[in-house]
Order: sequence, then C-alpha cells, then structure tokens
Amino acid sequence: MQKEVKESSSAQFSVKLKVKGYADLLKLRLSALVVVSAILGYFIAPGEADLTAVVYLFLGGFLVTGASNALNQVWERDLDKLMSRTQNRPIPTGVLSVKESLFFAVCCFLIGIFLLWKINFSCAVLGAFALGSYVFVYTPLKTVSPIAVLVGAFPGSIPPMLGYVAASGTFGLEPGILFFIQFFWQFPHFWSIAWSLDEDYKKAGFKMLPSGFRDKKSAFQIMLYTAFLIPVSMLPWVVEISGVFSMFLAIIFGILILIPAVRLHQSLKMKYAKQVMFYSFAYLPLLLLIFFLDKV
Repeated sequence: MQKEVKESSSAQFSVKLKVKGYADLLKLRLSALVVVSAILGYFIAPGEADLTAVVYLFLGGFLVTGASNALNQVWERDLDKLMSRTQNRPIPTGVLSVKESLFFAVCCFLIGIFLLWKINFSCAVLGAFALGSYVFVYTPLKTVSPIAVLVGAFPGSIPPMLGYVAASGTFGLEPGILFFIQFFWQFPHFWSIAWSLDEDYKKAGFKMLPSGFRDKKSAFQIMLYTAFLIPVSMLPWVVEISGVFSMFLAIIFGILILIPAVRLHQSLKMKYAKQVMFYSFAYLPLLLLIFFLDKV
C-alpha cells in the first residue's frame, strides 16, 4: 500500500515538473509582455475592435512568441548549462528532452500561425518572419558578433506593428512608426541587460555589448540610442496617431530613461546600467498605453 502511494506521489510530482518545464520553455512572463505590446498596437489603430480578432491575436501572438523562446532554448541548450541564469532551464536540467521541447515548440508555432492567419494573411507572415529571424539568425549570431542585437531588433520590433496590422489589415506609415519606436527601444534595453549580465554571458561566449566590454564605447551607444527614443517617440503625434498630451509624456519618459544612461556613460557604474534596464521594462508598455489612452 505504501509503495502504491509513493508511486502515485512520484507520478504527480513528475507531471507537475513537466508542466512547469513546458511553462518555463514558453517564458510565460516574457511572452505575455510581448503580447501586451501587440494588443496595445491593435487598439491604437483606428476603428472598432473585433473581439474575435483580439482573442486570436492574444493566443496566436503568445504561442508564436512562446515557440520562439522554446526553439531558442533548444538551440542554446549546451550554452545554457554554462550560465548561472540559465542552467536551471528545463532542457539543461533534464526535465524535458530535446525531442519533447522541439515537438512542443513546433506545435505552438503551427497553432499560433494558424490563429494569426485567421485574422489576416499579413499577420501570419509577420509572425513567421519574427520567429524565423529570431531563432535562425539572431540566436546563432549571439556567439559571433555584437551585430546580433541589431539583427534581433527586427523581429523584436514586430509586436506593436503586428497588432496594428491585425486591426487595419494593411501596412502603412502608422504601424511602421510603432515598429521604429520599439526598434530603437531595444538597444538600450538589451545592452543594459548585457552590461548587467556580461560576466555570465562571457561564460557562454555571447557577444552582446557594442564594443564587447563594459567601457565608454558601449556606454556611449547605450546613451545615444536612449536619446534617439525621444524624437522617435514624437512621431505618432506627427502622423496624428496620438495627441499633444501623449507627446509630452513620451518626452518625459524619454528624459527619465536618458538620465541614468548619461550617468552610466559618465561613471560606468553598474547601478546606472540596472536603472536603464528597469526603466526600459516600464517605458515601452507605458508609452503604448498613453498612445492608446490619448486615442480614447
């Protein structure tokens, strides 16, 4: 009897571990944040919202993003063992096999692309491009050259444009501007993360900082691209996506994130890199949110 209870408990523990492993493979919080920017992009677009399209966008975007994260972990499974921040991921720990992870990722991708296709063909193309360029171009480049951040900025900038195209059905200047805001945002965001995790990244051979080091050159690039965010974030007002109020808030947000970037360039202190990183997490969703609220 005790043996049966132990076997039952062991089986339940194993199932829970597997479920958690699949959740970690998807990177739930990151995937949710990406989908939020797509949903906000949808509501920034003119016209009435279609609830069915919003649901398809949420689920399809989440699954394609999760599939990208999962395939990234399959690709980097040997490198993940070398870094403190990734050594407990499901593949390095043996919770999930490579075959299980790959099968799960492919299923998520196919279902996600189908749901995006149900919105319109352009959304499916954008989703497929985002995954393909992230997994098969950006991921292998991370150990080759710092240019990986530039390459990764393209698929990383798609979510708000995807949302806008889901609502409007067409490409144009407006979704392009949302794309470029997120494009420029990614440089201070990912470089500040790379600055904070440079020692861990070097264990796996990742070349993420512009100069390869925590030096003035890398700090200058972080400061420069943070400064670019201010004029770029004003473009929605220029093309009348948003009003004057949101433009002024966008400028204020830009200045707030620029201040620690300037201090980082002056001092090269870790605390300022972390401030840029944390501010950047809040910057993008807040910016998209005020564009939406200004429309309302």
